Amino acid sequence: MNKEKLWTKSFISISVVNFVMMLSMYLLIVTMASYAVETHGASTSMAGLVSSIFIIGVLLGRLYSGKEIVKHGSKKMLLAGIIFFVLITLLYFIPSNIYVLLMIRILHGVGVGLATTATGTIVAQVIPESRKGEGISYFSLSIILSTAIGPLIGIALIQNFGYASIFIFSLIVGIASLFIALPVEEPQVEYREEQKEQKGFKLSNFLEPMALPVSIVMLIAALAYSGTLAFITSYAAEINLVGAGSMYFLVYAVAILISRPFTGKLMDIKGANSVVYPALILFAIGMYMLSQAQTSLVFLMAAALIGLGYGNFQSIIQAVAIKVTPKHRMGLANSTYFIMMDLGIGAGPFLLGYIIPDFGYRGLYMSMVALILAGILAYYFLHGRKDRQITLSQMEA
Repeated sequence: MNKEKLWTKSFISISVVNFVMMLSMYLLIVTMASYAVETHGASTSMAGLVSSIFIIGVLLGRLYSGKEIVKHGSKKMLLAGIIFFVLITLLYFIPSNIYVLLMIRILHGVGVGLATTATGTIVAQVIPESRKGEGISYFSLSIILSTAIGPLIGIALIQNFGYASIFIFSLIVGIASLFIALPVEEPQVEYREEQKEQKGFKLSNFLEPMALPVSIVMLIAALAYSGTLAFITSYAAEINLVGAGSMYFLVYAVAILISRPFTGKLMDIKGANSVVYPALILFAIGMYMLSQAQTSLVFLMAAALIGLGYGNFQSIIQAVAIKVTPKHRMGLANSTYFIMMDLGIGAGPFLLGYIIPDFGYRGLYMSMVALILAGILAYYFLHGRKDRQITLSQMEA
């Protein structure tokens, strides 16, 4: 039997658009704190807010787009998000104060939230059902690559051309992504009567109930992972492993790049459990090794295991969220997944910061092992115990 085609023009184009949008997002997140300090004389706490408040805009964009995609379609939402992103980028060039900058950051996040929720929905629609896990694994590499490359580009631009160059770069890639997205053909999804907007507030208008259980597990894992995003540089400096700290995310990304082609296929053949349980166990082992690291070798081995664990868990859970959701609500499924992940990544550093004064960085990472183990239990009760039946029923369909 011939495999259904995965690498279509639409799949490649949407993956490139997603990469470009996320590239700009991570480039700016890394550079905006120093920009706020040097340009507006912001305090350290205010500079941190300028960098991280972006995530609030992303969440707002996801909440809105998940619901509106059902009515207007994914491609319209994608183009609207990109255009909004480009227009807001222009505002960075206008002289302002720190409070206007905060508002620009929120609005910029809204544009990214609109566009990337749409890209996730379109790609879920164009991936063949029999290769859903594999396709999502490849697609989500666009996010992994952007987290590794974006900060490098941002720092290089600032050092060589100044802060204006990061805004020019973001504007150029935004315009480029618009031209890449224009020819993309959105698959036709059957309209259903239940898709009509219901009056009054209903949670199901903003979150997909079928995708919520596994998305809650994603929230737990993202909360644990956020401790490395926010504090790994400080931790590496404290234990005199600055060189290893600078290589952490590169090793993390390489581990994911090597493993993704296999884990996605494994999910399609054996089901999500075959990847999720080993991934979470590797994630926990990697976090434990990180908490005990005394040498660069152990530190970077921890990075590789966390990449194999969290990095693959992340894509498999997105694939599960899509698989268990009716096609006409894929927009909400993607939105629900990303909202929970963003909440974990965004709120994590704030919440976990309270652990450090009493227990230190080692204590923080050791406590994350317990959180990950709690995530394994949550996965079992929320999805894992019924995954085999779901996989078998989908194969028979």
